[in-house]
Amino acid sequence: MKKVSKITSFLLVVMIVLTLATNVLAATGTDVKPEQITGESSVDVSGVTSFGNSIVRVLSTIGVVISVIVLIVLGIKYMLGSAEEKAEYKKTLLPYVIGAALIFAASTIATMVYTFMQNV
Repeated sequence: MKKVSKITSFLLVVMIVLTLATNVLAATGTDVKPEQITGESSVDVSGVTSFGNSIVRVLSTIGVVISVIVLIVLGIKYMLGSAEEKAEYKKTLLPYVIGAALIFAASTIATMVYTFMQNV
């Protein structure tokens, strides 16, 4: 039980750090283009950005719904199971917690990757 609480605490700390993290990039050199300084660009990426945001939102919602359903099923099976079955369900709990944490943090991770790639 202590191992599960340590892992859960670690995952919560990681999720908080990922949620609050910001990217700061600095560039030096002489090959800076004028459009990079002014922020002006002739390429319109708003359509791609909104499409990507909607895909991430839909996938995140589907993942959250599936993870809640799996948690309900595991909880019911755990309550109704024998001692051997309860031990087996405890073994499947750790991968579930890791997967659920990744699902819940997926939109944050995708936003961080997008922001990083946009600044590169």
